[in-house]
Amino acid sequence: MDTAAFYRVEGAIVDRPAIAAAAYLVANTQHMRDRFLRIGGIAAAASIALGGDRGLSARVAWSGVRGMSEDRLVVLGEEYGERHLVPNVKDVARQLLAESRVRKHRIVLVSESLDVIVGPLARALGVAAEDVVANRAEMNAELRATGRLCDPIVGGQLGGGWARAFAKERGIDLERSFVYGASGGDGMLLSAVGHACAVTPDRALRRLARDNGWPVVEA
Repeated sequence: MDTAAFYRVEGAIVDRPAIAAAAYLVANTQHMRDRFLRIGGIAAAASIALGGDRGLSARVAWSGVRGMSEDRLVVLGEEYGERHLVPNVKDVARQLLAESRVRKHRIVLVSESLDVIVGPLARALGVAAEDVVANRAEMNAELRATGRLCDPIVGGQLGGGWARAFAKERGIDLERSFVYGASGGDGMLLSAVGHACAVTPDRALRRLARDNGWPVVEA
């Protein structure tokens, strides 16, 4: 079986939170009135995230793209990814990715952003599109965003069940695989993979790392 290295994009690869990407897309809506209403939703999502419910925060944040055409989402997503993600990959992330390649791990990016935003980063890092796990905006028959996300929603809830299903489908041995996270919300995912590592962790993940004996890598 193959082995994989799972990387949470937000925190382990780049410092920018997914909510910043949502705000960028919302700020580029074509109508000023819509812009103000949607930015209010982003503020609400940020407040929810501080309360610890990252799944709900993702749903609220990305609801702001409701009504945007698929083409515009792709254009804005590519623009954001190329401007704000690709140039800002952490040095420590590049080192860890290089080590993963030496070990011949299959590299998997896990992100709370939309797939169209993570795409440029994946290409820049040489990660296959099928190994990008990100949120996807649901489209209606007119190819406009409904404001809902397709399942599975990437927030703070990805854990053992998701990891086992993902690994089984792709022939990955989780016990011999690695995972890299940066926040307490990543704890479930880190607990589900054989070798976990905290990358410049927040206080919650630092505590989990200490309790579980996971190595900590600082920037």
